[in-house]
Amino acid sequence: MPDPSLVRFRTVVDGALAHLESRREEINDLNVFPVADGDTGDNMALTLRAVRVELDRLAADEGRLIDEIGREEIVESVARAALLGARGNSGVILSQLIRGAAEELISRPGELVDPVLIGSAMARAAQRAYGSVRQPAEGTILTVLRDMATSVATDLAHMGDTRLGAEGDPDVQNALIADVLERALRAGEESVRRGPELLEVLRESGVVDAGGHALTVIVAGMIAALRGGPVPQVAVQAPARVSARQHSSSTFRYCTNFAVSGQDLDPGAWVAPLEAIGDSVLAVGDGSMLRVHVHTDEPGAATALFAGRGDVSHLDVADMHAQVLARADRLAATGPAPSQRCGALAVVSGDGLQALYQSLGVSVLDGGPTLNPSTHELLAGIDGVAADEVVVLPNSPNVVMAAGHAAELSDKIVLVSAARSQQAGLSAAIALDPDRAAEDNLAAIDRALEGLRTGAVAPAARADGDGRFAIGDAVGFVDDRIVAWGDAGDTLRAVLEDLGAGAELLTCLAGMGAPLDDGAVRSLAPESVELECEFGGQPSYWWLLVAE
Repeated sequence: MPDPSLVRFRTVVDGALAHLESRREEINDLNVFPVADGDTGDNMALTLRAVRVELDRLAADEGRLIDEIGREEIVESVARAALLGARGNSGVILSQLIRGAAEELISRPGELVDPVLIGSAMARAAQRAYGSVRQPAEGTILTVLRDMATSVATDLAHMGDTRLGAEGDPDVQNALIADVLERALRAGEESVRRGPELLEVLRESGVVDAGGHALTVIVAGMIAALRGGPVPQVAVQAPARVSARQHSSSTFRYCTNFAVSGQDLDPGAWVAPLEAIGDSVLAVGDGSMLRVHVHTDEPGAATALFAGRGDVSHLDVADMHAQVLARADRLAATGPAPSQRCGALAVVSGDGLQALYQSLGVSVLDGGPTLNPSTHELLAGIDGVAADEVVVLPNSPNVVMAAGHAAELSDKIVLVSAARSQQAGLSAAIALDPDRAAEDNLAAIDRALEGLRTGAVAPAARADGDGRFAIGDAVGFVDDRIVAWGDAGDTLRAVLEDLGAGAELLTCLAGMGAPLDDGAVRSLAPESVELECEFGGQPSYWWLLVAE
């Protein structure tokens, strides 16, 4: 028999996610515990989004309406999706809240979702969420959820008969549930306000708990969806004081999250091995599926623990050091950074090049002198882009494979461009439009790359086997061909002339130790072409050049 409660569930998820998304940056700016990395709103939104995607998948794959699927099937799928989609402490805890509520719904087959069942589900959710954390901290989302569940239980005891018959009127059901949730919301708001009394870091930073506040925002969105009206008011919270001492659970750099599927996966058995390489450990799930969260300097060591014991998937690595700095910069600015649909990440080496890419709105990842970051570093860079879709500019053939692997592992939509050099990537990045989809941006960037030729001049690191140049002599390249060598000025002139043939614009990026200044470089360029000189600061290459 169709279950109208499931149609309501989809509506409620949509309402909760929409309101959370609208206040995501506000929640991010509150985030100081356990690490001031400013991503609580992002992580909780991703968890809820995974639930909505799973609801859509169930209906699409089976060709059934949501009310024809069945409660047990849907809640099991949703609990698993929330677990797989969870990121960070807040996301994992929210996934366990959802799982606890789902377990209660499964235990009451055939019952309409009424205030009594809502109260039981909230109590089980609180129990499950507390059980997921080894050292629960009061004043956080855990306390807020418990206080909300307690408030509902108390209210139900004084409300008389709130049970609905098998044929309960949907409008009456919606109204009853919304009324109970609004009582819970007010209890949750009061609990959020008390948080700084219970947790010192909140008090020192002048904020309430980000996760607890996010929970009230979620519930307010649920109420609006049930009533089909405006969202109940939840007070806007001021961001953390930038000058306050920020709490950190450790000096570990990477927030590492991944799922493990296998057999006999006891969550408790993995806590000690994970704590040997990091802290802030969460390992939740059941014998066939775990969600792991750990702060560590060795993401690869964390996933390696499960070699031979299960399949690792849904890997996400965030650089918390970069997040903390970005959050401080954001809070110090006059307002929050604008949200965008699509961003770009460029692998770069050189202070000047980093600044040039950032001036185009492109996030940068320092690839080091050899432009060879690891997959985990690329994942962290992708996570740091303030957009749900990302185009990666690898800027070196060495990076392409790792970038592709990171794109497969990321929970975001990630596409890898054909950029194989920093100078080409910089020119093509002008085609990026943050309001377009990643697929459209990739096509525009790759079209721009097709109209470019690149060159470079570098000091020889070793003598040529054919005797053309010695160590320290200038060597000039156009694309992948050596076209000149010897004196730095003569070599640069030859490269400029080759690239300038048929070009309208040449861009020259000076690297560390370049032996000629911009004036001397301009004197070597063909008169028929416009030359732009910029400081790139790249190691190894005196000049990087691109012709358009």
